[in-house]
Amino acid sequence: MELKIGELAKRSGCQVETIRFYEKEGLLPSAVRSQANYRLYNESHAERLRFIRHCRSLDMTLDEIRDLLKFKDTPQDNCSEVNFILDKHIGHVAHRIKELKVLEKQLISLRKLCQAPEAAKDCGILQNLSNAQTATAKNLGTHGGNCH
Repeated sequence: MELKIGELAKRSGCQVETIRFYEKEGLLPSAVRSQANYRLYNESHAERLRFIRHCRSLDMTLDEIRDLLKFKDTPQDNCSEVNFILDKHIGHVAHRIKELKVLEKQLISLRKLCQAPEAAKDCGILQNLSNAQTATAKNLGTHGGNCH
């Protein structure tokens, strides 16, 4: 069964641009082209896209997914490296959870600075956020520091 990119997008719940991006990044094999120059995908593309999307839903990086796909593409290889990749990702998630808990405490503390509605010029939250000394780079965590 051949699918055009729009059909694959609709079927997978993925944006057309995302499919093109995954293709450009080498995560999704290039589609064959029709005589009219349409990209034509097949069921293996759809399966691989589901795999990629599942990995992304687990917050895996493109590099982690790329590594996992190498093992998926060579099913005879030993999967100990797959375990290592997942263990490393679990460690990253645990670290991120700790950072998010600190962030939550900071936000709660910030929220307490403005308990009653008042003029924005007198808002404790806005005044605190404007104070550059409170936003040191070490307090930004991975979300604020080069995550996006």
